[in-house]
Amino acid sequence: MATLTFHGHATFTAETADGIRIAVDPYFDDNPASDIKRAEVGPVDFILCTHGHADHFADAIPLAKETGATLVSTFEIVAFAQTQGLENVHPLHIGGGWEFPFGRAEMTPAHHGGLVHGDETGCFTTVPGGFLFDLDGKRVYHAGDTALMLDMQLLKGKVDVAILPIGDNFTMGPEDAARAVEFIEPEVVVPIHYGTWPLIEQDPERFKEMVGDRAQVRVMNPGDVLAL
Repeated sequence: MATLTFHGHATFTAETADGIRIAVDPYFDDNPASDIKRAEVGPVDFILCTHGHADHFADAIPLAKETGATLVSTFEIVAFAQTQGLENVHPLHIGGGWEFPFGRAEMTPAHHGGLVHGDETGCFTTVPGGFLFDLDGKRVYHAGDTALMLDMQLLKGKVDVAILPIGDNFTMGPEDAARAVEFIEPEVVVPIHYGTWPLIEQDPERFKEMVGDRAQVRVMNPGDVLAL
């Protein structure tokens, strides 16, 4: 059985039944909500990055260098990582997918900003995205940072676990995230990207009430594990 472990803000590690480990949007060392530091993450085989903002990408390149993990992200983010000496990479882009040893992963659209943390040239600006990926027969959708989009309706019937931002201000807030649940119809929804700083302070229990019986809302604290 695969597991998802939440590490605060928007960061997760996942592990398949046969031991493949994945980090999603790694932000550990400067993350005030994280339960662990990067040095405590342990072995990682793949790193998925939805976009290049520091609170989703800051530890991606160092973690990849330390573990030998393959970085999977947009072409531009991967190209930037290669300029920083990273060799194990796999470029994807919105609408594209690939069969990895853990299962298929494809990038989905997101409405957000495209700055790449650490790129001082401005040459590697990219579009943000999300990931729809397989874990031992379950389909997980990590929306990344995004506004509510009609494109989410295309995910209906394809998602077991939806990981959605609810922080407002920089992403959709609780009301729009609850509407996203209507569009996607997942079995389980995990709210993220809230409470890390005052600008994105939200009450996840209020979001849970908004979702009602449309999905099981799992409010996760840093260090919590969700068995799939």
